Amino acid sequence: MAALLYASRAPECPYEIVLVASNDPEAKGLKLAAAEGVATFAHSHKGMKRAEHDALMDAAIRQSGAQWVALAGYMRILTPGFVAGWAGRMVNIHPSLLPKYTGLHTHERAIAAGDSHGGVTVHLVTAELDDGPVLGQTPVAILPGDTPDALASRVLIAEHQLYSRCLARLVTQERDPDWLLARVHELAMALPEVEERPSHGSPGWRVGGKYFAHFNDQHHGTAHIALLVRTDGLDEIDGLVDMDPDTYFKPAYYGASGWVGMILNREGVDWNGVREWLERSWRSTAPKRLTRLMDAADAF
Repeated sequence: MAALLYASRAPECPYEIVLVASNDPEAKGLKLAAAEGVATFAHSHKGMKRAEHDALMDAAIRQSGAQWVALAGYMRILTPGFVAGWAGRMVNIHPSLLPKYTGLHTHERAIAAGDSHGGVTVHLVTAELDDGPVLGQTPVAILPGDTPDALASRVLIAEHQLYSRCLARLVTQERDPDWLLARVHELAMALPEVEERPSHGSPGWRVGGKYFAHFNDQHHGTAHIALLVRTDGLDEIDGLVDMDPDTYFKPAYYGASGWVGMILNREGVDWNGVREWLERSWRSTAPKRLTRLMDAADAF
């Protein structure tokens, strides 16, 4: 926690620590955070059901305005509901090279197995213990005659270096064109018989020889990184833009042909909504034989 806090004070750091929360009111980190001007919250879990305590923690985090959760020595199993509420936005650090040695006593187990390296992993949190997509790892050499304590002390140095870098990269990725393009590509290519082909120098996706989606990276003087999809026409585009101008816009050239832009370089993108728009646009373009197959699969 201290390493993340002090890393956040660098002028170029893209994240800010807005709350330090603990299930132990006597945790030393709370005093440090308060001394550094960071808000704190603490509530003992003793005598409480796990879900009740998680609900208190969740409420405090959301009230603080936090958009991400970084676990740092929080030694409690989180309930599936808590994890789901922060899916893709909660990270953890674990002292092993996952998937090796989940749980406790990681250094002892690495030494006993004769491994050449221990290490540390930063990963997104899922309902499975010490699981989730890996964001970064640092191997740490196991020396001849190493003890668990000696290895742990060196791994701790690597933890302090790795966690802040991974967190900084994570909180900025949603505005990274390459990351956004990769997400759109994955969703588009999951649809039947789709091919990716550039259009006017930008990535596009076709089915049956016709485009149903384009990726727009700040083209035509806009500040938007956007996905362009087909609509029912200008009236629908105008309605979408009026209803939610932070999400939708009428793109130059394409807008007149019934395409709407979905802004991707913003906070809180609903990727399920992006997937649904891609499928709808695909359906409006795909040959009937494909849409009938899709309808049959949905009905099944």
